[in-house]
Amino acid sequence: MSSCAGLNCVSTSATMQCPKCKDLNISSFFCGQDCFRKSWSSHKTVHTQNQPSKPSQTTNDPHLLKLAAALQQSGTTGIGKGEPIEQGAYDPNPNHPYTGTLRPHYPLSPRSAVPQSVALPDYAKDGTLNLLKATYGLAKGLASVKRLSEVEIDTMRRVCRLGRYVLNQTGNQIKPGVSTDQLDKYVHSLCMANNAYPSPLNYHGFPKSVCTSVNEVICHGIPDKRRLKQGDIINLDISLFKNGFHTDLNATFAVGEIDGESQRLIDTTRRALDNAIAICKPGTPYRNIGGEIQPTCDEQGFSVVKTYTGHGVGREFHQAPTILHHSNLRSKGEMKVGQIFTIEPMVNASKSYHVEHWNDNWTAVTRDGVRSAQFEEAILITEGGCEVLTADDDYSPPADHISIPHVKADEGVVTISDI
Repeated sequence: MSSCAGLNCVSTSATMQCPKCKDLNISSFFCGQDCFRKSWSSHKTVHTQNQPSKPSQTTNDPHLLKLAAALQQSGTTGIGKGEPIEQGAYDPNPNHPYTGTLRPHYPLSPRSAVPQSVALPDYAKDGTLNLLKATYGLAKGLASVKRLSEVEIDTMRRVCRLGRYVLNQTGNQIKPGVSTDQLDKYVHSLCMANNAYPSPLNYHGFPKSVCTSVNEVICHGIPDKRRLKQGDIINLDISLFKNGFHTDLNATFAVGEIDGESQRLIDTTRRALDNAIAICKPGTPYRNIGGEIQPTCDEQGFSVVKTYTGHGVGREFHQAPTILHHSNLRSKGEMKVGQIFTIEPMVNASKSYHVEHWNDNWTAVTRDGVRSAQFEEAILITEGGCEVLTADDDYSPPADHISIPHVKADEGVVTISDI
C-alpha cells in the first residue's frame, strides 16, 4: 500500500496508479478514481517536472546541425562513441548518457494527417485519454476484464487480421537504406487506405503512427531520419483502430544479414512467446505466462524486461488484465472464455533486464546497451483453448487446442505501392 497522491488526501491505502505515471516510471498512486479525477489538474504537472527540455524538432539551423554532428562523431556524447549522424540531421540531446551506439536523428517529420472520414479513438485530437476509461481497469482490477460477445469477437477478428496485414506489408519494406520515418509513413498510408486509425498516433502525445525499435531500443522507438543498416534488428509495433476496436501486435525483423547472437535472440523471443501461447485456455492463471517465458530466456543467458507488460485490448488500446512476462506470484486471476489480451515479451541479450529512457520520454533502451527483441500476439480465450487473432497465415500453433482465424481483414483490403 502507498500514500495517496490526491489533493488533501490522507489515505495510506492507495493502489490505483496513474497510467501516465506508470509509462514514465513515476511512483504515484491514488486511493480511488474519484480522488484521481479531482486531483488531475494539479497532478498532471508531475509528468513534465524535472524532465529535460526538448529542443525544437523543426530547426534547420546549420550551426546546430554542424555542432551536433561534430560532437556525435568525436565520441563526446553518451557512454561510448555513437554512430555518425546522417547529413541533414542532428541529435537533439548530444550530451545525453546513451547506453549504446544508436542516436536519434532529428528533426522529426510533421505529424501525419488523418482525414475526417476515419473514425478516431477518444485521445486522437488532444492526446488525453478519457480518465474514466483510462483508470477503470486499474481501479477495478480483475473485475474489469471484459468478455466480448460473438459479434464483438467477429469484429475483433477482422481488425486483428488487418493489423497482421499491415505488419507483414511493412515488414516487406525493411532493408538497408530505408529510414524508420519512411516506414512510419508507409504504415500511416496503409491505415488511411483501409479507413483505420493508427493507435499510437497522439496516444499520450506520441508523435508517430508506429513504434520502430532498433537494436538496443526495447520499445516505443520514435521513427526518425535514421536509415536502417546492414546487420540491424528492428521491431515494428503495429496497432490500429477500426470499427470501434483496437488491435496490437509486433515482430522483430533482421535488416539484411545479421550476426548469430542477434538471430539467437530473435528466435528465443519468438519461442518464449509461443511457449506462453501454448498454455492459454480457460482456467489457466495469468501468472503462468511469465512462468513459461522467463525459463525459456534464462536458459539462453537472456533476460525478460519487467517494466513493460501485456494487456487487454479491444474497445480500449490498453485495458485489464495486465500480463507480466517474468516469473512471478503477484498476478491474480485466470483466463476465461471471451477475454482478449496481448502477450508481448521483451527480451534483452544479457542478464540485465533494466531499462533506461532517452530524453524524449518514450524511447526505452537496455541499460547495458545490448540488443533487445520482442514479439506480440493478441489472444482470444475460447471454449476449447485459444485463438491467436493476430497470427500470420503460415503460423504453426504450438498446441492442438490453439487455432487461428479463418476470416479476411475486410472486403477489399487496399494495398499501396512499396517505399
